[in-house]
Amino acid sequence: MNNAKRAEIFRRLRELNPQPTTELEYTTPFELLVAVTLSAQATDVGVNKATRRLFPVANTPRAILDLGEEGLKKYISTIGLYNAKAKNVIATCRILLEQYGGEVPQTREELEALPGVGRKTANVVLNTAYGQPTIAVDTHIFRVANRTGLAKGATVRAVEDKLEKTTPAEFRQDAHHWLILHGRYVCKARKPDCPACVIRDLCEYPDKTPPAAAKTV
Repeated sequence: MNNAKRAEIFRRLRELNPQPTTELEYTTPFELLVAVTLSAQATDVGVNKATRRLFPVANTPRAILDLGEEGLKKYISTIGLYNAKAKNVIATCRILLEQYGGEVPQTREELEALPGVGRKTANVVLNTAYGQPTIAVDTHIFRVANRTGLAKGATVRAVEDKLEKTTPAEFRQDAHHWLILHGRYVCKARKPDCPACVIRDLCEYPDKTPPAAAKTV
């Protein structure tokens, strides 16, 4: 795919959604870090339901640490893998208090050193909380990037590296939000809604779904 086509894809996605952001609900970098940590193998809707209960009670490292692991589990037990996630969040809170004065660090290396925080989570926090032009690749972005031809790669990291290299600078800050939302609502895993897709004429996917046949009276 050439650069002109890439730029046009992002231009159209921006026109649809000029100010995209995560669908996770948060008000501080720490709330975002917790929400993204909880979102692994879970839906944003499910995480939001849990954090709507949790954050009014505890939304700082000290407050969550005071809840304790068992106390935290009561708020997040509806989320998959909640036992491991509670353990990681509590350990993260302790580290943030001991090493960072309760603040969320702003470098990838420091974020990835936190329990349960991988590259994708670090990228989300750096991009969404701190305005860095990182691209967090999840299953939606991996699928969309490969299907459309934007950035083909056999691994998540390969796709991330290619998107970082080829996405025009003016779109890099919001690129992963546009691609996630496009994958979540249009370029869906089982059956992409190609007829409703604003970039269908630019997409290189060979098996586009055809328009529904018109009903005859």
